[in-house]
Amino acid sequence: MSILIKKGNIITATDNYVADIFIEGETISAIGKNLNVTADEVIDATGKLVMPGGVDPHVHLDMPFMGTYSSDNYETGTRAALFGGTTTVIDFVLQKQGNSLQAALQEWKERSTNNCVGDYSFHMAVTDFNDETKKEIRHFIEQEGITSFKTFMAYKGALMIDDRQMIGLMEEVKKHGGLINVHATNGDMIDYLIAKHKSEGKLSPLYHYLSQPEVTEAEASERFVEMAGYTGCPGYIVHLTCEGALNAVRNGTYRNQKVFVETCIQYLILDASLYEREDGAKWVMSPPLREKKDQATLWAGINQGLVQVVATDHCPFMWQQKLMGKDDFSKIPNGHPAIENRIELLFSEGVNKGKITLNKFVEVASTNAAKIFGMFPKKGTIAVDSDADIILFDANEKHTLSASTHHMNVDYSGYEGWEVTGKVKTVLLRGKVVINNDECKVEKGYGRFIKRNKVAQII
Repeated sequence: MSILIKKGNIITATDNYVADIFIEGETISAIGKNLNVTADEVIDATGKLVMPGGVDPHVHLDMPFMGTYSSDNYETGTRAALFGGTTTVIDFVLQKQGNSLQAALQEWKERSTNNCVGDYSFHMAVTDFNDETKKEIRHFIEQEGITSFKTFMAYKGALMIDDRQMIGLMEEVKKHGGLINVHATNGDMIDYLIAKHKSEGKLSPLYHYLSQPEVTEAEASERFVEMAGYTGCPGYIVHLTCEGALNAVRNGTYRNQKVFVETCIQYLILDASLYEREDGAKWVMSPPLREKKDQATLWAGINQGLVQVVATDHCPFMWQQKLMGKDDFSKIPNGHPAIENRIELLFSEGVNKGKITLNKFVEVASTNAAKIFGMFPKKGTIAVDSDADIILFDANEKHTLSASTHHMNVDYSGYEGWEVTGKVKTVLLRGKVVINNDECKVEKGYGRFIKRNKVAQII
């Protein structure tokens, strides 16, 4: 099967030009002006932006949490991602304390294999680092193609590891060419504040936010940056939200240190005032939404090169699931649906409002994640021999986000009624048109597990 995309405005992290793209099989075979080739299908992209498919390196599909599961499974979640222009996601395998990493991977494979519509990979979340776990690290990097390992500095008794385990894991991961992701918040301080607020009868969603003040994230981020600097292990802070945490990363640059930073679309455009609404549980996530000044810091951080990735931390729960915590904020399942909205919101609020350039948009929505997590140049760019993961985007089409029209398996939207400018029109994944005219053209099982290479590329 061959496809010729004609006269599109091709945008990559570095380029902006009009040309044709010739696709043979799953990859791009030629790019040029007025290509003289014969194709099975011709797509006229005149007037459209033609960009690499999005890479979202932070999603939680069919994830067990607080006695329930996130409402998007691997089929619905990866399909919704495709509708939103994201062709590859990276999910998190969560090790159970006392069990092996391999046992955790097997559990996640049982839920994901042959169920994905879009391409996917895994990070391994290490919640119990010991002598046996240590022996598994090399196998995961060299054989499984899982080269990133997540740690939690919060959720004590379930997911959190201590600093001793963190240092040991960093040294082992560095030895074999991997990378450490971290949820950087001070779990002990958060647990203290949760207990304090509950003892005072302060139980509304607002107190989820007030139990995780900026200092809890800033302190943990500083500690992680210091440990990564000491061990020399590549580090990546997930879902960074605030000025204090980004300043911890900035301080690391004074020591010539490189720590990668991810923020999420919600932290760029939503703020903590939502927790005062009656339906504030919709935005209960960890870390919580922050203040307007933090949004300004994050946009600036993107342009300064301190923030490399805009992801989602997509972890949706139905409203009835959220109501598990209607009388106690600490029982609200943490998570926010955004896998389908990320690309269009980032374009509308970032590019369209002059906060970032088109090239920076592609960089933080696709290219940088592909580089950091060992998928570039197969993913994350438009180039000869790259996978033909391509989105055709109408930069001028206005539309309104709503739960009534989205494809995520969740019965509300965190962006209900939000008017955006810019719409994903056509999506190709590995040379096949998978989304066109708001219709999905492939079934579950088309998505492929992506084995990843060692060591993040320096960007």
